[in-house]
Parts: sequence; C-alpha cells; structure tokens
Amino acid sequence: MGEVKGKLSGTQMRINSPLSYLMLNNGSSSSRTTSRRGFSSDAGLPPHQEIGMPSLSPTMSEGNIARWLKKEGDKVSPGDVLCEVETDKATVEMECMEEGFLAKIIHGDGAKEIKVGEVIAVTVEDEDDITKFKDYKPSQPGDSKEAKVSSDPTPPTPPKKEDTAPVSSAEPKKSKVADAPQSGSRIFASPLARKLAEDHNVPLSKIKGTGPDGSIVKADIEDYFASSGKGVSAPTSKPKDKAAEEGINYADLPLSQIRKVTASRLLLSKQTIPHYYLTVDTCVDKLMELRSQLNSLQEASGGKRISVNDLVIKAAALALRKVPQCNSSWTDEYIHQYHNVNINVAVQTEHGLFVPVVRDADKKGLSKIADEVKSLAQKAKENSLKPEDYEGGTFTVSNLGGPFGIKQFCAIINPPQSGILAVGSAEKRVVPGVGPDQYTFASYMLVTLSCDHRVIDGAIGAEWLKAFKGYIENPESMLL
Repeated sequence: MGEVKGKLSGTQMRINSPLSYLMLNNGSSSSRTTSRRGFSSDAGLPPHQEIGMPSLSPTMSEGNIARWLKKEGDKVSPGDVLCEVETDKATVEMECMEEGFLAKIIHGDGAKEIKVGEVIAVTVEDEDDITKFKDYKPSQPGDSKEAKVSSDPTPPTPPKKEDTAPVSSAEPKKSKVADAPQSGSRIFASPLARKLAEDHNVPLSKIKGTGPDGSIVKADIEDYFASSGKGVSAPTSKPKDKAAEEGINYADLPLSQIRKVTASRLLLSKQTIPHYYLTVDTCVDKLMELRSQLNSLQEASGGKRISVNDLVIKAAALALRKVPQCNSSWTDEYIHQYHNVNINVAVQTEHGLFVPVVRDADKKGLSKIADEVKSLAQKAKENSLKPEDYEGGTFTVSNLGGPFGIKQFCAIINPPQSGILAVGSAEKRVVPGVGPDQYTFASYMLVTLSCDHRVIDGAIGAEWLKAFKGYIENPESMLL
C-alpha cells in the first residue's frame, strides 16, 4: 500500500484529489482523467472512489452519459469499459484502471448536462461495502469539512447575511437577491421553481432559496418578482399555444452536446471577432489536369485517389508558410504566431459538424494528406474521433463546392484561429481572347477568405490569397 501511495502522490490531477486513474479512449488510444478517493467518515462509509465527469477537450464544460456498460455491483478490472461519455466533440469510452466494484451510479443512462468534475459514480475495493452506498449522495464542490460534520439546520452565516441586508436595501425581500449563492456553487431548486425561472428568464443565481438545505422553491421566485416589481406573468409557452391554435405542426428536437457547443462557439466568434471577407477567382484547369495524372499513378500503385480538396489543403498550408501572419491567433496581450501549419477540415455528419486536423500539412505529400483526410472523415462519421484528431488546428478549410455545388459562401472563423477558407464549386466560363471573335473556355473556382481584422490586415489577407491562387493555378510548384 505504501508503494501505491508513493506512486500516486506525484500524479498530476485534473479534477479532484489523487488516488486512481480512469482511462478514456476512442478506438485504440486514450486520454486520462482522474477520480477522487473518499475515506471512512462519521457516517460510517468505508474507503471509496468518486469518479468525476472528465474534461476531454479545451471547450468542454459539461457532458452526457450515453450509456453504462457496467451496472451497480459489477466487478471492474483495469481495461473494463465503464460507460460511454458524449462530449462536445465525440462519444468516448471510459475505461477503469483499478480493481474494485461499482458501488453506485449517480448519473444513469442518458443523463444530460453533467458539469465537468461532477461525480457520476462511486467504486469500492470490497464487495461487502457495496450495500453501504445504496443511498449515497456525493458532497458538492466547495463543501468544507465543517459543513459536512455540522448537522445544525441553522448555520452561523444567515445572521450575518441578515445583518448586511439593511445596508443594501430597506426592504427585507430584496435580501434574497443580495444573498444569492456564489456562482461557483451548485444551485438546488424544485422542478416547479426551476421551470418558473426559465419561463421568465431569471437566473437562479440571483435568488436565495428558503427551502430545505437552502433550495429554491416557488415562493422564492414569486418573492423575487414582487421585490423587483415584475410580478408573475403567464408562462412564456403562449407562442406554442398560438402555433397549435393556428394548426402549425412542429416537433421539438433535442440538442446534442456537439450542437450546443457548435452554437455557442460560432455565436462567440461572430460576436467577438471582427470578420471581413476577401474573395478571388482561381483557374483550376491545370489543377484538374495534374490531379488526373496523379490519380493515374495512385491507381497503378494501389493508393487512394487525390481529391480537389486535398490539393486545396496543400495549397492553403504552403500559403500559410509563405504568409505566416495568417497562421496566428489573437490574445489580449500578444499575437500567437504558430510555427506548425495544422489545417482543420470541416466535415458534416449526421452527428453534427466536426473539424478534424491534418497536422504539418505543409510538410506532407498529397498522397499522405489524402489518406489522412479520408481516415479522419470516416472517424467523424462514426463519431469516434479522439481529442488528438481535432485539437491543435491553426487554420480551417471548409468546402461546400465539391460535395454540394455551392458557388460561393462566407465561413465563420473557428476560434482561436484567425482565418478560414470557404471553397466553392468550379464552373466553366467563357474567357475573351485578343480579337473580337476569339475566346476560350476555362474552369474557375471561387474561394473566400474570412479574416480576423485584429490579426490580419486587409493587405496581409490579400497577400495570402495571392499566394494561394499561385499554387492553385501553378500546381506543379506544390510538388517542389
């Protein structure tokens, strides 16, 4: 036991205090998260481990439990898959890395919006201890030992709050707003109170609960309305009733975790990044001819075919190497200029929009890029991308031309990046010649660069497009 403690004492924790690991994986590899160990307490609980919801990506703040593959009472061993966690990017298997028994599942199949670090299950070392956790409820984040030990229903803090209330307002009811729980703590509310607050767009963090253990009840919501002069109006479900009266049929579709995160990140991008757009025509006749020649060689050697998008990715990567100002990110203190050129490629699936990354695309050959893009796109469609498959991008390419025939569009920047290239479809055009009756036909593809004006000035964006256009119209230069 001393040896085990010695090993774990130096382990870096990401969620709670140390003792054991869990492994989270997709396919063959994994990323690690941690659990926390609880010891015998006054309640007579034996040693146990609280397993928290892990943080599996920089943007993840909450996750869902897709399903549990183990049930309460099951023995668990290193490598056993406990459950599947739906993150903002993919569905990930959670593996156990320590012997024990699954004593209690806190959040069951289909549980939604579980905050990172929140306890989802408890394991124990001895099978005989399982029954002791039948009614187990995990402690809340920020709870102190004194709060756990004390069973006094009137803690010493409310008198202080009441003493300070008259200073801020002469009306007692307004103290319920002043004494609101801290934003970092979990807020408990009855279903009716929570529904009433949601219907009137009132944050629960503004209201102090007077129910059991400080939970918020309906009367607290009504007192808040009375003190703020709002009053309790009818629920905001009237539009639905009106729609029903007018005979409009509709369905409420549940929001997946990736849809929520995509919505919040794109909204953040449009609200905080000063976008501007540059569009250029690129002649792709030579590109298509080179692609045909390369694919003949690929077929002869048994390799995968090279797509127009693979060539676009390579051209974009080389242009970023030539104009590194566009391979950057904004911070309030400085501009990050990346030395690696990692291209995210937008892939639409039935699960939502994914942007897997091709790392060091400027240094890879077209055949290697083609293989990686096809492999990553397949993983995205199977919802089996690993964190290393989508993290670390420095620029994004979105192509709606080839798959959907879209002529031209403007894409939203994928933060913290500063640029994204929107690729349209190629179309044949008549190109006037020197004489009045002279003309030729050529295929042109419209591309639009979305830029963050904090990082990329107009002239720099134009310089990048000029470099990109040069590689597309003279594709042999990409092979040098």
